[in-house]
Amino acid sequence: MVCGLASSVFAGPAEWVNPFIGTAHGGNTFPGALVPWGMVSVSPHNDLKAPSGYAYGNPDLYGFGHLHLSGTGCPDLGGVVLMPTTGKPVPDIEKWKSAYDSEKAVPGYYSVHLKTYDILAEMTATTHAGMSRYSFPSEKGEANILIDPGHRLTADPVTLKSPSFESSVKIVSNTEVEGTVESGDFCSPFAGNRETAYFVVQFSKPAVHAGTWKEGALKDDPNERGRDIGAFFSFSTAGQEPLIAKVGVSYVSIENARLNLQTEMPGWDFEAVRDSARQSWDDALSRMEIKGGTGVQRTLFYTALYHALIHPSVFSDVNGQYQGMGHKGVMTTAGYTRYHVFSLWDTYRNLHPFLGLFYPDRDLDMTKSLVEMSKESGWLPKWELAGNETSVMVGCPSVPVILDTYRQGLKDFDTESAYDAMVKSLNPKDNKIYGGLKSLLQYGYIPKDDDSGDWLWGSVSTSLEYSYDFWCLAQMAKDLKKKDDYEKYIHLSGVYRNFYDPTTGFLRAKNRDGSFMTPFDPLVTCCDQSWPDNGGPGYVEGSAWQYLFFAPQDMDGLVMLLGGDDAFVKRLQECFDGAHYDATNEPDIAWPYLFDYVPSEAWRTQRQVRAVMEKYYKDSPDGIPGNDDCGVMSAWYLFSALGFYPVCPGSNTYQIGSPLFKEVDVHLNQMVYPGGLLTLKTINNSDKNAYIQSIQVEGVDYKKKFLTHDMLVYGKTIAFKMGSEPRR
Repeated sequence: MVCGLASSVFAGPAEWVNPFIGTAHGGNTFPGALVPWGMVSVSPHNDLKAPSGYAYGNPDLYGFGHLHLSGTGCPDLGGVVLMPTTGKPVPDIEKWKSAYDSEKAVPGYYSVHLKTYDILAEMTATTHAGMSRYSFPSEKGEANILIDPGHRLTADPVTLKSPSFESSVKIVSNTEVEGTVESGDFCSPFAGNRETAYFVVQFSKPAVHAGTWKEGALKDDPNERGRDIGAFFSFSTAGQEPLIAKVGVSYVSIENARLNLQTEMPGWDFEAVRDSARQSWDDALSRMEIKGGTGVQRTLFYTALYHALIHPSVFSDVNGQYQGMGHKGVMTTAGYTRYHVFSLWDTYRNLHPFLGLFYPDRDLDMTKSLVEMSKESGWLPKWELAGNETSVMVGCPSVPVILDTYRQGLKDFDTESAYDAMVKSLNPKDNKIYGGLKSLLQYGYIPKDDDSGDWLWGSVSTSLEYSYDFWCLAQMAKDLKKKDDYEKYIHLSGVYRNFYDPTTGFLRAKNRDGSFMTPFDPLVTCCDQSWPDNGGPGYVEGSAWQYLFFAPQDMDGLVMLLGGDDAFVKRLQECFDGAHYDATNEPDIAWPYLFDYVPSEAWRTQRQVRAVMEKYYKDSPDGIPGNDDCGVMSAWYLFSALGFYPVCPGSNTYQIGSPLFKEVDVHLNQMVYPGGLLTLKTINNSDKNAYIQSIQVEGVDYKKKFLTHDMLVYGKTIAFKMGSEPRR
């Protein structure tokens, strides 16, 4: 395992990354090799039910997949699995698995020793291709590479009961095999997503024997199709002779998979590919240059940054082709890179604001991807995976992403089409993706006993998300000079108030007749739906406590609704003191920053942010609180360590926390933000000196309770003077 280094000298930041952080305790990250935002990731599978294929500490490896999700709560993808073995090929995943040790992971490289076969397996990657190098022992007989397209990551990994998912292999020559992998059913067999990945595998030397298998039977046939199928290549190798396998992947065609491979990985120089991958990470991570802090803090920061630069991932091939949204056929990008894996209910809250600030060229292309998806399918995506709508989670989370991108000054996308898609997706007419809108417009809230026929999860939570979404739509209308539309939508941003029950002081589920649903317990986290941990009645993955403060678009109004400054602070502090705050899930991760809305109590935010960073983030496999959710928990740490956080994406304001490092120099993208360098400094900073005494911007005292986007991107120097006592 790679841990933080003790040096205080700023070197290549990839040295500080520990890819094993988040691989245990439900973080659901993976330790394998990839490049920033890469389509391909070559990573070990030691748990075929794990969302990423890997759970730290499991005893056996089943192979190395090339397509993965990082930090999600459900499994999918996992395709194009290679497994090196010795002896006779055995076409049974439970019999070819291997014990392992000596794992090593750094950005762009992973290696492990397969104890059962005494094989050293190493892997690295480019954007669309993976390269593996296997060093076989000298006295174990045949050296095999098993190509297993039949096992996707799923809750039913071995039997794969769904007959609709099939894969294929075709042996092209004694050095090449091609095929397809199907996967889908993300989070539910009713999700409806189904993706096909195409692959080409090439070997550095000819095989002495190659064949296929189906349902456990070896064959000499060069072609096979079905569920439990695969191919094997057997080689004659001298002692410790390395064998290299290259894998090109595409979601369009086998021809494109081969083109991706030929373009990005034409040779067989493993070290050159590994060094290039490492350099790509050093380049991306060097956007943030840290001075001060402990080795552990640096490791946590750069590992969080590493995880934040995985998803959304590149989806288009080197020729610009991609699979259109909803299987609309092969399309070609026009001047942008297409992305996929949009976990938007999670990522709108902080990951996209982070990318828009610090990697604006990438975030702009991601927003273009969302807009083009709406043109292809008719709707903005909710949770998109490989060109499919999975319909997971609630609200219309593309809307805040588009507004935030636009307001950050990243306007080089089809804004009129984007606006039309925002309007359509928040309109109940013929809307099969965003349920509850008809009732929301009829009642001013979505009733718990809704009879509209829409599928609903968490009537309160969904209504609160829509309330914020309508605020975002109103702001977009305002910026585009659509005054009538602004007036039409802005009042809908206040529907959250209709759930407030002054008797209990909570936002409660209501019935169609206006009565509050009973019984009511603000601590209940089950069971709005049938699956575990789905949320209390009316809520999504949370309780009434986790949703009490969700009105990011109108925090001043919420403060008044809850009784004014003193009452608001009392309730918010009660949330933390009573252990009702949940740092492992999205609904309330912004809550530590809400004390800022009562300026005299901002010190509570500073105390709470430091406490969360200290308690929940660690340099160990269980070092992320809950699922990383495609980088969201990592982005929370990044913002918090820098000293600010976007409570309300789209507002271009950031609440102030408690910066962690002596200095952070942020090298802005000068093609977008000409300021060039943002410098965040602290004076007298330490674990004890966590409270801000004063702030200066360019040497001038700063009194506001928030930072602005313009301050951050125009090359300012912001200095925080810290102390051990709160400044009230």
